Amino acid sequence: MTQSVKANRFAALHSSADPLVLYNIWDAGSTKAIADAGASAIATGSWSVAAAQGYSDGEKIPLELLLDIAGRIVAATELPVSIDFEGGYARAPRQLEENIARLLETGAIGINFEDQVVGGDGLYETQEQCDRITAIRKAADEAQVPLFLNARTDLFLKEKEASRHAALADQAIERADRYAAAGASGFFVPGLSDPDVIASICKAVSLPVNIMRPGSGPSRADLGALGVSRISAGPAPYRTMIADLTTRFGALS
Repeated sequence: MTQSVKANRFAALHSSADPLVLYNIWDAGSTKAIADAGASAIATGSWSVAAAQGYSDGEKIPLELLLDIAGRIVAATELPVSIDFEGGYARAPRQLEENIARLLETGAIGINFEDQVVGGDGLYETQEQCDRITAIRKAADEAQVPLFLNARTDLFLKEKEASRHAALADQAIERADRYAAAGASGFFVPGLSDPDVIASICKAVSLPVNIMRPGSGPSRADLGALGVSRISAGPAPYRTMIADLTTRFGALS
């Protein structure tokens, strides 16, 4: 299956009628486990990939190592693979183009791309983030890969008080509209769990909306009814695996 075919197949999986579930993995071994369990696509989580190699999140894992891991994951499965690319390991559009070109060489067909300033404070201004998205789309077009660019906003993650999330909905919708015009394929709102706010964003945004459900919460069907097209687990699978490993070792010792 060609990279473009995988990319188009991945895009088609985003539907609120049957939301795509991505149980985020971190290496080739976890990829094979999830694929064998019946997954329709593979997606990494940056926190888990970094932690599995002894790094903290926030682009602390070296780009060269991340690209090597991405290549190993792609080689381990025939399923479409999306990589959590954080902020793209660059601020300037030109460097972003180069980094995306290298990532696409691994065979990946999708990315998460966030609007927080990695290693800095706050979020990128909307126009600057749009310029960065446009640069990524340019690199994908030049590589002739219909990359699925899942544009993540950290508005809700940055605001820890959930009661204030409704007040951020309009800002999120505005960013989604701008990101779509710049070339985004999907819109990711991690940290948001309020059903009413989720529904309002899904209704207003033209892009498929991605919600992070790390553990117990609304069912897949309930989220689909709200308009959600993609459900991610984030770092929860890795944390569960580590907790189980620790417990088993404790029982033996």
